[in-house]
Amino acid sequence: VAGDEGVLHASGNGVPPVTKDYCIIYNSNWVSLPKTLDNATFRTLENLTSTVLCSSSEVPSGLMKDKAVVVMRGNCTFLEKARIAQSLGAKMLLIASKSRLSAISDNKTDFEDVTLPIALIRYSDIVDMQLVLGNEVNVTLYSPPLPEFDYSMVVIFLIAVFTVALGGYWSGVAELENLKAVASPGERETRRKKEENVTFTPVTVILFVVICCVMLVLLYFFYKWLVYVIISVFCLASAMSLYNCLAALIGEIPFGQCRITCSNKTIEVRLIFLAMFCIAAAVVWAVFRNEDRWAWILQDILGVAFCLNFIKTLKMPNFKSCVILLGLLLLYDVFFVFITPFITKNGASIMVEVAAGPFGNSEKLPVVIRVPRLEHSASTLCDLPFSLLGFGDIIVPGLLVAYCRRFDVQTRSSSVYYISCTIAYAVGMVLTFIVLALMKMGQPALLYLVPCTLITSSLIAWRRKEMKKFWKGSSYQVGWMP
Repeated sequence: VAGDEGVLHASGNGVPPVTKDYCIIYNSNWVSLPKTLDNATFRTLENLTSTVLCSSSEVPSGLMKDKAVVVMRGNCTFLEKARIAQSLGAKMLLIASKSRLSAISDNKTDFEDVTLPIALIRYSDIVDMQLVLGNEVNVTLYSPPLPEFDYSMVVIFLIAVFTVALGGYWSGVAELENLKAVASPGERETRRKKEENVTFTPVTVILFVVICCVMLVLLYFFYKWLVYVIISVFCLASAMSLYNCLAALIGEIPFGQCRITCSNKTIEVRLIFLAMFCIAAAVVWAVFRNEDRWAWILQDILGVAFCLNFIKTLKMPNFKSCVILLGLLLLYDVFFVFITPFITKNGASIMVEVAAGPFGNSEKLPVVIRVPRLEHSASTLCDLPFSLLGFGDIIVPGLLVAYCRRFDVQTRSSSVYYISCTIAYAVGMVLTFIVLALMKMGQPALLYLVPCTLITSSLIAWRRKEMKKFWKGSSYQVGWMP
């Protein structure tokens, strides 16, 4: 079965002419399309979506001659439609589909007598074409080559490395403040007990991974309901995270500290306004989340805040827990990306389907960093017009980076673990993008990030002869010396 992505370039007859590109699916075994518009031939489009073209009697004589025609899918094969269109003088056949575009398949030998280009197009795009360009439209087909590299990956790389580095650094700052604030062993123990609620032990790590697996499977089967639950949770969590991030910055500003008292509690006025701002940001995103032109910026800001707060709040007690968490989630990532296509009925990866919205669902999970693709290609029209990086690919290695930073603080080791692990994360991201460019398919980023970060951290600990301390973590914490 062959299914190649191409572009239908449509032009109206206005002055200046309005143009727009649409996605098409064609079979390169039947016809080869030009690579650029310069070599493409324009045809006047005849809209015959009122017919399925299974009989030549459905169309008046001469109506198709030397034109591109669009008819509805169904009732007969593509081959039958193509032969009828060609016999009536058509030069291009577009078949409009109200369902999801899929690969076009038929025996190549059956199409040896068919010379006109055949392509599948969304019916909604035909409707849009009429609304935007009018009834007199000229169209052509071409298939631009895929870009070797999409520069949106650079933006995603910078966002990811910045978030991981800042999250780890913030966790280290919090650890340093804790050590400075604790003056007596009793207070230290009290503070440590309070922090156990946000510490990942090996048992909670395993439980967390099991929950992730169950949740992903549930999303695959019940996506159209659970997606709204995830959206609601994201709005709440991201608003709180954005507040925590900005409150930490505002706390460093020495002025504007006007306070009010309510119910025997004192609160800064600026923090009230900050809370209102964060809630408003989450609400605006929720309302306009499907506005692709700008909503992705707000989603990325909220997403970065969510990741930062997660990395800072959840603490790995030792390197052993880090190894268990990253190792299990690596297996989770690989299984749901590479193995599940052999299990699902449509041969699709559960991870990719859920990320893209299975079964053509228009609602997308807000658990990714999204950046519009900067290179023009057919895939930007047919597939997701965004390059994506899941929050997990930031948070999971980020927890290890944060542990390295806290270990640096506890042992006063000049940030060697933190810097090395952050660089290793950046290298892992580069490897991910290289493989993505070579393989031309989605990659489980943890497959490259986990080995890079774990191996680097282990080598640093081994080289410094601190592996035992690094492995057992908190039991080797040293007191802060002012």
